[in-house]
Amino acid sequence: MTCTFSPEQITALSAPLDRAKVRQREQGRSSVSYLEGWQVIAEANRIFGFDGWQRETVALRCVNQGERTIGREQRPGWGVTYTARVRITVGESTGAQLIREGCGAGHGIDTDLGQAHESALKEAETDAMKRALMTFGNPFGLALYDKQQREVTQATGNSSAPPPASASNGTRSIHRRPSPTTPSANNDPGLTPLDSATTRQILATLRGLPRPVLEGFTKAFRKRFQVPEEAPSIADRILQKRHHDWIEAFLVQHQAPASSQPDAQPG
Repeated sequence: MTCTFSPEQITALSAPLDRAKVRQREQGRSSVSYLEGWQVIAEANRIFGFDGWQRETVALRCVNQGERTIGREQRPGWGVTYTARVRITVGESTGAQLIREGCGAGHGIDTDLGQAHESALKEAETDAMKRALMTFGNPFGLALYDKQQREVTQATGNSSAPPPASASNGTRSIHRRPSPTTPSANNDPGLTPLDSATTRQILATLRGLPRPVLEGFTKAFRKRFQVPEEAPSIADRILQKRHHDWIEAFLVQHQAPASSQPDAQPG
Protein backbone atom coordinates (compact mmCIF):
# COMPACT_ATOMS: atom_id res chain seq x y z
CA MET A 1 0.00 0.00 0.00
CA THR A 2 1.35 3.40 -0.92
CA CYS A 3 0.91 6.80 0.67
CA THR A 4 -1.36 9.18 -1.24
CA PHE A 5 -0.36 12.84 -1.10
CA SER A 6 -3.00 15.53 -1.34
CA PRO A 7 -2.89 17.82 -4.40
CA GLU A 8 -1.67 20.62 -2.15
CA GLN A 9 1.19 18.49 -0.86
CA ILE A 10 2.15 17.45 -4.38
CA THR A 11 2.23 21.11 -5.38
CA ALA A 12 4.52 21.90 -2.45
CA LEU A 13 6.81 18.94 -3.14
CA SER A 14 7.24 19.85 -6.81
CA ALA A 15 7.70 23.58 -6.23
CA PRO A 16 11.09 25.22 -6.88
CA LEU A 17 13.45 25.52 -3.93
CA ASP A 18 13.62 28.98 -2.40
CA ARG A 19 17.20 30.17 -2.78
CA ALA A 20 16.91 32.15 0.44
CA LYS A 21 16.97 28.82 2.30
CA VAL A 22 20.15 27.58 0.61
CA ARG A 23 23.48 27.85 2.42
CA GLN A 24 27.04 27.63 1.09
CA ARG A 25 30.16 26.03 2.50
CA GLU A 26 33.67 25.59 1.21
CA GLN A 27 34.67 22.04 0.33
CA GLY A 28 38.14 21.73 -1.07
CA ARG A 29 38.49 24.38 -3.74
CA SER A 30 34.80 24.68 -4.51
CA SER A 31 31.63 25.97 -2.85
CA VAL A 32 28.86 23.49 -2.03
CA SER A 33 25.17 24.37 -1.70
CA TYR A 34 23.19 22.68 1.06
CA LEU A 35 20.17 22.97 3.36
CA GLU A 36 20.57 23.09 7.11
CA GLY A 37 19.10 20.23 9.11
CA TRP A 38 16.58 22.38 10.98
CA GLN A 39 15.34 23.79 7.68
CA VAL A 40 14.67 20.31 6.30
CA ILE A 41 12.77 19.33 9.47
CA ALA A 42 10.72 22.53 9.28
CA GLU A 43 9.79 21.73 5.67
CA ALA A 44 8.75 18.20 6.62
CA ASN A 45 6.52 19.59 9.37
CA ARG A 46 5.06 22.15 6.97
CA ILE A 47 4.27 19.75 4.15
CA PHE A 48 3.54 16.46 5.91
CA GLY A 49 2.24 17.82 9.22
CA PHE A 50 3.78 17.66 12.67
CA ASP A 51 2.25 14.22 13.21
CA GLY A 52 2.45 13.10 9.59
CA TRP A 53 6.00 11.78 9.41
CA GLN A 54 8.51 9.83 11.49
CA ARG A 55 12.28 9.59 11.58
CA GLU A 56 14.09 6.46 12.74
CA THR A 57 17.83 5.81 12.90
CA VAL A 58 18.10 2.18 11.81
CA ALA A 59 21.90 1.93 11.76
CA LEU A 60 24.66 3.92 13.42
CA ARG A 61 28.30 2.88 13.38
CA CYS A 62 31.60 4.40 14.45
CA VAL A 63 33.99 3.65 11.60
CA ASN A 64 37.00 5.59 12.76
CA GLN A 65 38.51 6.98 15.93
CA GLY A 66 42.02 8.26 16.28
CA GLU A 67 44.21 10.81 17.96
CA ARG A 68 45.13 13.90 15.97
CA THR A 69 46.28 17.46 16.41
CA ILE A 70 43.80 20.31 16.25
CA GLY A 71 44.15 23.86 14.96
CA ARG A 72 47.18 26.03 14.43
CA GLU A 73 48.25 25.43 17.98
CA GLN A 74 48.45 21.72 17.22
CA ARG A 75 46.59 20.77 20.37
CA PRO A 76 46.20 17.05 21.03
CA GLY A 77 42.70 15.84 20.28
CA TRP A 78 40.52 13.27 18.59
CA GLY A 79 39.00 12.65 15.20
CA VAL A 80 35.88 10.46 14.99
CA THR A 81 33.76 9.36 12.03
CA TYR A 82 30.29 7.79 12.07
CA THR A 83 28.04 6.42 9.36
CA ALA A 84 24.26 6.29 9.72
CA ARG A 85 21.18 5.05 7.94
CA VAL A 86 17.91 6.85 8.65
CA ARG A 87 14.40 5.78 7.69
CA ILE A 88 11.68 8.35 6.99
CA THR A 89 8.07 7.21 7.16
CA VAL A 90 5.34 9.50 5.84
CA GLY A 91 1.69 8.84 6.60
CA GLU A 92 -0.44 7.95 9.59
CA SER A 93 0.47 4.79 11.47
CA THR A 94 -2.98 3.30 10.82
CA GLY A 95 -3.13 4.19 7.14
CA ALA A 96 -1.05 4.14 3.99
CA GLN A 97 2.63 4.88 4.50
CA LEU A 98 5.57 5.71 2.30
CA ILE A 99 9.07 4.80 3.46
CA ARG A 100 12.38 6.23 2.25
CA GLU A 101 15.90 5.65 3.58
CA GLY A 102 19.15 7.57 3.31
CA CYS A 103 22.77 7.05 4.37
CA GLY A 104 25.17 9.68 5.62
CA ALA A 105 28.45 10.27 7.39
CA GLY A 106 29.57 12.61 10.13
CA HIS A 107 32.93 13.76 11.40
CA GLY A 108 33.79 15.05 14.85
CA ILE A 109 37.02 16.76 15.90
CA ASP A 110 37.52 17.85 19.48
CA THR A 111 39.99 17.80 22.33
CA ASP A 112 37.36 15.89 24.29
CA LEU A 113 36.70 12.38 22.97
CA GLY A 114 33.06 12.37 24.08
CA GLN A 115 32.36 15.66 22.32
CA ALA A 116 33.99 14.35 19.16
CA HIS A 117 31.71 11.29 19.22
CA GLU A 118 28.63 13.42 19.85
CA SER A 119 29.39 15.79 16.98
CA ALA A 120 30.11 12.94 14.57
CA LEU A 121 27.00 10.89 15.29
CA LYS A 122 24.70 13.94 15.16
CA GLU A 123 26.15 14.99 11.84
CA ALA A 124 25.81 11.46 10.46
CA GLU A 125 22.15 11.20 11.48
CA THR A 126 21.33 14.64 10.07
CA ASP A 127 23.14 13.89 6.81
CA ALA A 128 21.27 10.59 6.42
CA MET A 129 17.93 12.23 7.23
CA LYS A 130 18.48 14.93 4.60
CA ARG A 131 19.38 12.33 1.98
CA ALA A 132 16.22 10.36 2.74
CA LEU A 133 13.95 13.41 2.65
CA MET A 134 15.67 14.69 -0.50
CA THR A 135 13.95 11.92 -2.48
CA PHE A 136 10.59 13.61 -1.84
CA GLY A 137 11.39 16.70 -3.89
CA ASN A 138 12.88 20.15 -4.26
CA PRO A 139 11.91 21.59 -0.84
CA PHE A 140 14.27 19.04 0.72
CA GLY A 141 17.22 19.80 -1.54
CA LEU A 142 16.64 17.64 -4.62
CA ALA A 143 17.03 20.75 -6.79
CA LEU A 144 20.60 21.20 -5.52
CA TYR A 145 21.71 17.97 -7.19
CA ASP A 146 21.21 19.66 -10.56
CA LYS A 147 24.50 21.47 -11.23
CA GLN A 148 22.62 24.22 -13.08
CA GLN A 149 20.08 24.51 -10.24
CA ARG A 150 17.23 25.17 -12.64
CA GLU A 151 14.65 24.41 -9.96
CA VAL A 152 16.06 26.95 -7.48
CA THR A 153 14.44 30.37 -7.44
CA GLN A 154 16.54 33.42 -8.17
CA ALA A 155 17.62 35.61 -5.26
CA THR A 156 15.41 38.56 -6.19
CA GLY A 157 13.73 38.95 -2.84
CA ASN A 158 10.47 37.45 -4.13
CA SER A 159 10.30 33.69 -4.33
CA SER A 160 8.51 32.22 -7.32
CA ALA A 161 7.60 29.16 -5.29
CA PRO A 162 3.89 28.64 -4.52
CA PRO A 163 2.61 29.42 -1.02
CA PRO A 164 3.29 26.82 1.69
CA ALA A 165 1.07 23.76 1.63
CA SER A 166 -0.66 22.73 4.80
CA ALA A 167 -0.47 19.08 5.79
CA SER A 168 -3.65 17.14 5.29
CA ASN A 169 -3.51 15.33 8.66
CA GLY A 170 -6.16 12.89 7.54
CA THR A 171 -8.09 15.26 5.25
CA ARG A 172 -7.53 16.06 1.61
CA SER A 173 -6.55 19.51 0.46
CA ILE A 174 -6.68 21.18 -2.91
CA HIS A 175 -4.33 23.48 -4.75
CA ARG A 176 -4.32 27.01 -3.39
CA ARG A 177 -5.65 29.64 -5.72
CA PRO A 178 -3.69 32.90 -6.05
CA SER A 179 -4.73 35.37 -3.40
CA PRO A 180 -6.86 38.18 -4.88
CA THR A 181 -5.80 40.58 -2.17
CA THR A 182 -2.54 41.96 -0.92
CA PRO A 183 -0.41 39.30 0.84
CA SER A 184 0.27 39.63 4.52
CA ALA A 185 3.41 41.13 5.94
CA ASN A 186 5.29 37.84 5.89
CA ASN A 187 4.44 37.24 2.20
CA ASP A 188 2.23 34.21 2.94
CA PRO A 189 -1.02 34.62 0.96
CA GLY A 190 -2.62 32.04 3.23
CA LEU A 191 -2.63 34.60 6.05
CA THR A 192 -4.64 37.12 4.03
CA PRO A 193 -7.75 38.10 6.06
CA LEU A 194 -11.14 37.05 4.71
CA ASP A 195 -13.74 39.70 3.98
CA SER A 196 -16.97 39.58 5.98
CA ALA A 197 -19.07 38.43 3.01
CA THR A 198 -16.86 35.41 2.41
CA THR A 199 -16.91 34.53 6.10
CA ARG A 200 -20.71 34.69 6.21
CA GLN A 201 -20.93 32.47 3.13
CA ILE A 202 -18.59 29.90 4.69
CA LEU A 203 -20.60 29.78 7.93
CA ALA A 204 -23.86 29.44 6.00
CA THR A 205 -22.41 26.50 4.05
CA LEU A 206 -21.22 24.82 7.23
CA ARG A 207 -24.62 25.22 8.90
CA GLY A 208 -26.12 23.32 5.98
CA LEU A 209 -23.93 20.25 6.48
CA PRO A 210 -25.44 17.04 7.85
CA ARG A 211 -24.69 16.79 11.52
CA PRO A 212 -22.22 13.83 11.25
CA VAL A 213 -20.26 15.66 8.55
CA LEU A 214 -20.28 18.88 10.57
CA GLU A 215 -19.01 17.08 13.65
CA GLY A 216 -16.21 15.48 11.63
CA PHE A 217 -15.37 18.84 10.10
CA THR A 218 -15.20 20.54 13.50
CA LYS A 219 -12.92 17.87 14.91
CA ALA A 220 -10.60 18.01 11.88
CA PHE A 221 -10.50 21.83 11.88
CA ARG A 222 -9.61 21.93 15.58
CA LYS A 223 -6.78 19.47 14.99
CA ARG A 224 -5.45 21.16 11.84
CA PHE A 225 -5.42 24.70 13.24
CA GLN A 226 -4.74 23.74 16.86
CA VAL A 227 -7.88 25.29 18.32
CA PRO A 228 -7.67 24.82 22.09
CA GLU A 229 -10.22 22.54 23.74
CA GLU A 230 -11.43 25.36 25.95
CA ALA A 231 -12.60 27.34 22.90
CA PRO A 232 -16.39 26.71 22.72
CA SER A 233 -16.64 27.31 18.96
CA ILE A 234 -14.49 27.44 15.84
CA ALA A 235 -16.77 29.88 14.03
CA ASP A 236 -14.71 32.85 15.17
CA ARG A 237 -11.49 31.08 14.11
CA ILE A 238 -12.34 31.17 10.39
CA LEU A 239 -10.46 34.36 9.60
CA GLN A 240 -7.87 33.78 6.87
CA LYS A 241 -7.53 32.48 3.33
CA ARG A 242 -5.80 29.32 4.55
CA HIS A 243 -8.95 28.51 6.54
CA HIS A 244 -11.11 29.10 3.44
CA ASP A 245 -8.89 26.86 1.30
CA TRP A 246 -8.82 24.08 3.86
CA ILE A 247 -12.61 24.17 4.29
CA GLU A 248 -13.08 24.12 0.52
CA ALA A 249 -10.85 21.06 0.33
CA PHE A 250 -12.81 19.35 3.10
CA LEU A 251 -16.09 19.96 1.30
CA VAL A 252 -14.69 18.69 -1.99
CA GLN A 253 -13.52 15.52 -0.30
CA HIS A 254 -16.81 14.78 1.42
CA GLN A 255 -19.10 16.20 -1.27
CA ALA A 256 -21.79 16.52 1.32
CA PRO A 257 -25.18 17.81 0.15
CA ALA A 258 -26.80 20.70 1.96
CA SER A 259 -28.91 19.68 4.95
CA SER A 260 -32.08 21.11 6.38
CA GLN A 261 -30.58 21.26 9.87
CA PRO A 262 -30.27 25.04 10.45
CA ASP A 263 -29.56 24.53 14.15
CA ALA A 264 -26.26 22.74 13.51
CA GLN A 265 -23.32 25.01 14.37
CA PRO A 266 -19.55 24.52 14.01
CA GLY A 267 -18.42 23.94 17.57
